[in-house]
Amino acid sequence: MSKVSVLVVDDATFIRDLVKKGLRDHFPGIQIEEAINGRKAQQMLSRQAVDLILCDWEMPELSGLELLSWCREQDSLKVVPFIMVTSRGDKDNVVQAIQAGVSDFIGKPFSNEQLVTKVKKALHRAGKLQTLMSSAPPKMLSTGAFANDSLAALTGGNADVIKPAAKAATPAPAPGFAKAAAPAAKPAASAAPSGRGQGQLRLPGGNMACVIKALSIKEALLVVKRGEPLPQVLESAVLDLEQGEAAETARLNGYLHAVAALEPTPASEWLQITFKFVDRDPQKLDYLSRLIARGSAQKHFVPGA
Repeated sequence: MSKVSVLVVDDATFIRDLVKKGLRDHFPGIQIEEAINGRKAQQMLSRQAVDLILCDWEMPELSGLELLSWCREQDSLKVVPFIMVTSRGDKDNVVQAIQAGVSDFIGKPFSNEQLVTKVKKALHRAGKLQTLMSSAPPKMLSTGAFANDSLAALTGGNADVIKPAAKAATPAPAPGFAKAAAPAAKPAASAAPSGRGQGQLRLPGGNMACVIKALSIKEALLVVKRGEPLPQVLESAVLDLEQGEAAETARLNGYLHAVAALEPTPASEWLQITFKFVDRDPQKLDYLSRLIARGSAQKHFVPGA
């Protein structure tokens, strides 16, 4: 069995589960530890050695950047690869992390292929990849396998509840509505839905502009224009809400809990998405609460990660 050990640090259980499942599927024998925030990770790293750290940026008690800075001050952790898994892709944030000694970045939302590629690169540089991969069955690397296995893990093994869209010439319909009519029969475009505010939904396959129909401390109800490929249930995503003259951005990490047609027709041009938040950071929960209390998705956002 490989002696390679990886520490996964994120306050969101959903994200930790995705990362752990992806690593175990592609690196059999890998040892995975996890921590719910930077403070817990700091305590674990003081007691045991690891070969790689995958860490969120914004977490309660101790942020990923603070954990990174602390690691680089410890003799035993100075050269341990540290990958920041974050939606903070702004130039200033990247520079800040590089100056603190980060090894690499994985942007949220991430695909299985991106995760595996970054981990392979980091372990190769650390001289640990060959030992780890020697125990892996051939042709284990499959982006589709990750989606299916994650689905099974998150639905209690009942993976038939929701099936990812097949890669075909015509995209499979998202759960909740019938197969779309052929392009030639598509009716005239309907008017864009109105709502409490606008934002952008970032998915592994691309970005989608969205309208926020409703907002709570746990989830947001979004409306997006139907496109290809169709968004998938349980797909990780980041909701960006830009507000104010300075275009300040609130970045909310989460996943797609439900996808359905907005209109009761098989050719519905708009999709309604239930986006579940996974962030547990007090600052994000606080500005979400204040935003809801004001009854408007257009005011007083604080830059997030």
